[in-house]
Amino acid sequence: MFFDGYHYHGTTFEQSYRCYPASFIDKPQIESGDKIIMPPSALDRLASLHIDYPMLFEVRNAGIERVTHCGVLEFIAEEGMIYMPYWMMQNLLLQEGDIVRVRNVTLPKGTYVKLQPHTTDFLDISNPKAILETALRNYSCLTTGDSIMVPYNNKKYFIDIVETKPANAISIIETDCEVDFAPPLDYKEPERPTAPAAAKGPAKAEEVVAEPEPKFNPFTGSGRRLDGRPLAYEPAPASSSKDKQPVVANGNGQSSVASSSEKATRAQGKLVFGANANRAPKEAAPKVGAAKETKQEEQEKKDEPKFQAFSGKKYSLRG
Repeated sequence: MFFDGYHYHGTTFEQSYRCYPASFIDKPQIESGDKIIMPPSALDRLASLHIDYPMLFEVRNAGIERVTHCGVLEFIAEEGMIYMPYWMMQNLLLQEGDIVRVRNVTLPKGTYVKLQPHTTDFLDISNPKAILETALRNYSCLTTGDSIMVPYNNKKYFIDIVETKPANAISIIETDCEVDFAPPLDYKEPERPTAPAAAKGPAKAEEVVAEPEPKFNPFTGSGRRLDGRPLAYEPAPASSSKDKQPVVANGNGQSSVASSSEKATRAQGKLVFGANANRAPKEAAPKVGAAKETKQEEQEKKDEPKFQAFSGKKYSLRG
């Protein structure tokens, strides 16, 4: 490529310019798209080249090697200057008056793009895909890694270009492009209830000491006489302790401790016959006074007149 004083001759256009935001001129529509305003000399140079239409450009910040792509809106800027959207200057980390390199390029038509909104507010729009389709009509190309601005209802929504196919920079002019959304940057998944943390080390099983159930002991109640008179003695309370050995009276009237063999033969709640402890005491001999009373009663019964049949008075039916 060579310059003859008026035009560049060749197939590539490349020039350095100082950049300024679109707020410097009365062109507010620049902020809602990706097009820049170039000087008239750029149009003359491009017209002399055999370039592809629509005109697409690579804009590079040579200081930090940041690159984006854009289209052109008009050729009315002052010589040596270009005006670009402020969000594009932010992507390239440019300040007012910084130098950028502008070069014409040819980009493939896009088939797929993955977008990621910065905030969940964009998804709250009734039909975000329709709004995005309308907004992208003001864009000529997309570059992976850029953040574009979509205005809607007096609010600005910023969206990251996460992925583009078939290349890192694609043309979206007159093409059918599949659009996919990634979760917004500020999206947080709902917290799930966490299970309580397991205790460190093996858990010690709590030993539950079972309380001994009360067992049935027969004949442990108090005795009562049928005639209502008080008892001459009180029965000893039954002992529930297993450690105590029962005291048994032997035939000689002396108390002795039952042997372990006798314990084995005596099941609780049962009567065991044949053991010394269960022998009934011998009946006491009848007292002399009681014998006399018995003879008296028998004598009184003998003296009572016996019943004699037909021993009453006679009466006549005639009167």
